[in-house]
Amino acid sequence: MESYTNVLLVTANVGSLFDNVGEIQSQWLSELYKASALGSMYFIHKKLKNILQYDFNVKDFRSVSGQNKYMGALDAVATVEKEKFPKNFWPDFKWSRKGFMRTRWIIHDQGLDLVNIHLFHDASNLIACTSSPSIYSANRKNALRYVINRLSDNQHTAMPFFLFGDFNFRLDAHSLVKHLSMSGKVQTVKKDSSNEVEKIICEEKDNDHKVLLHIEEKLFTYLHQAVFREDNGRALLKYDKEVSAFHDVVREEEISFPPSYPYSEDYTKPTQYMNTRCPAWCDRILMSHSVKGLLQHSTEDGEHSSVYNTVGPNVCMGDHKPVFFFFALKTNSH
Repeated sequence: MESYTNVLLVTANVGSLFDNVGEIQSQWLSELYKASALGSMYFIHKKLKNILQYDFNVKDFRSVSGQNKYMGALDAVATVEKEKFPKNFWPDFKWSRKGFMRTRWIIHDQGLDLVNIHLFHDASNLIACTSSPSIYSANRKNALRYVINRLSDNQHTAMPFFLFGDFNFRLDAHSLVKHLSMSGKVQTVKKDSSNEVEKIICEEKDNDHKVLLHIEEKLFTYLHQAVFREDNGRALLKYDKEVSAFHDVVREEEISFPPSYPYSEDYTKPTQYMNTRCPAWCDRILMSHSVKGLLQHSTEDGEHSSVYNTVGPNVCMGDHKPVFFFFALKTNSH
């Protein structure tokens, strides 16, 4: 008889909670600048006894017991593999804290890699609109391929893995803007001193020429914003293309929640998006194809035993809604 262990993965970008640098201690800030912008917490139910964690230095597993907290730099923590992306991945940035962080576990004789990842964002809405795919999408693709290759190199035995975090995946802005502005008249505004585009404005051809779409470097306003929430934004999923380049190595549960970013940080407007970026499913949980055979797909009653959704859909959670995946993991012994 097969046995299963319930697992809950949650990815949450909480960077906006620390915008007030004055409230951050200097020691914490010092560590922040030299580390990747990643941290993880793992909670193990006290009833689970047969849990092992991998030591990347000695390349072997050790039993997990008690509580272990690592609050400072993680460079000396042998159970964590952490790496910032090489500077040549995004040379226009003087520095970046983007990277990945891996831990490896055995849960009741079943091995898993849990990889927290943070990829590059779109610095300019205007640049993102100029090509399909955008230069930002290409940078994310290179970085994600780098991480996936690292998970299968010869340094450590390959295992089934979960990739979760702020992938910063964005909708194909070039194609989306064309679609959203089909019924309007598009005007490109350039700076007086150069030929550089400053604004993209689309006005409706009738209806008193209302502004349908307005885009600047860090501004994205669309008259009919409800399209991003109606039916969980399902109509826009066809513009969510970035993960498709990796379908050979990873899969994802069906998305049935609205774009996870950028939500208003006004606690009275928990379901409203900010007018800074085009809403997108930035926060994701992906898994290797080898994970599929380890999941319980339905209960004896025929109900789905896994859930892929957001945390706090009607509560202010910051500019990113945390995304979670709850599932039952097949284990080799109980």
